[in-house]
Amino acid sequence: MKTDSFKGRDWITDLEYTKEELETILQVAFDLKRKFAVDEPHEFLKRKTLFMIFYNQSLRTRNSFEAGMTQLGGHAHFLDPSKIYSPALVGMEKAYSTERVSDVARTLSRMGHGIAIRCYGEAVGWVYGKADYMIREFAHWASIPVINMEDDIYHPCQGMADIMTMMEKLGDLRGKKFVMSWAYSPSVEKPLAVPQSAITVASKFGMNIVLAHPKGMELDDNILDAVRENVGKHGGSFEISNDMGEAFKDADVVYPKAWTSKWNIPPFAPKPDLEKTQELFDANKHWICDAKIMKLAKPDAIYMHCLPCDRGFEVTDDVIDGPQSVVFDEAENRLHVQKAIMSLIMR
Repeated sequence: MKTDSFKGRDWITDLEYTKEELETILQVAFDLKRKFAVDEPHEFLKRKTLFMIFYNQSLRTRNSFEAGMTQLGGHAHFLDPSKIYSPALVGMEKAYSTERVSDVARTLSRMGHGIAIRCYGEAVGWVYGKADYMIREFAHWASIPVINMEDDIYHPCQGMADIMTMMEKLGDLRGKKFVMSWAYSPSVEKPLAVPQSAITVASKFGMNIVLAHPKGMELDDNILDAVRENVGKHGGSFEISNDMGEAFKDADVVYPKAWTSKWNIPPFAPKPDLEKTQELFDANKHWICDAKIMKLAKPDAIYMHCLPCDRGFEVTDDVIDGPQSVVFDEAENRLHVQKAIMSLIMR
């Protein structure tokens, strides 16, 4: 258990942490979950402040961070960019309505102990990687830890909650088949962050990972390369399938979720073309997780989703509300892993 490498670090992607460090986070998360269950005080961040900047809507992320800071003895400030001088990158400032990221980061660093940011999609004009760049700009200028609450490349808090849930339900994950699958949604405004962090985290725990999606829904090549490298180092396997049913066969875990097409947003395209992505989505309405396709997985396979799900499109009610669904355990575990992360880097 590695404990000496966390204090003061940023949490932007799990790829910047070793397997041993991820295991430490999970061990702390399990301990904090036990403490929460028996109402044992654990005020490890007493009188400390987390500033949370949300460019996007949130239910689970906002409330898990706010509740988590309260349970750790601290306080979380919710900052709506439309209600403050919105942090802007160099060259994007607007008089009396924005303020440079460098100034915001240095100001908040003088007043609290951590900065958490959620930003993707319309907030950065659907330019892939721009939100991640902004969060890293915050990290460059801030003298306190910066936490990624989801950007356009990574969602590491969700990835850690996912792996924690799989460990709870399956035990040793080595050799277990994990299917990260695209699923249809009427909305194309879905970042790539959830599936990308799900497979990067899983690739450090010896799982047999299958990424399933229709043609045109490919993930970031850099992410795929990182997964292959991790599998080579930590065991397991990685393959890509364009057949949802074939991918589901004998799966231990299925995680069907929509994400957008990278090919229709910059820098892969000259400008965002969400209408073209909508056509691609509509051509694949049959990619839905229902009782029929669940029968292809193992009888005790678990169904996962980060939520919110698009019921009747991504998944049918009988699956998400059925005995194989662990989505609310997964949602709860956001609280515990984030408390573990904050306790380790903000102490």
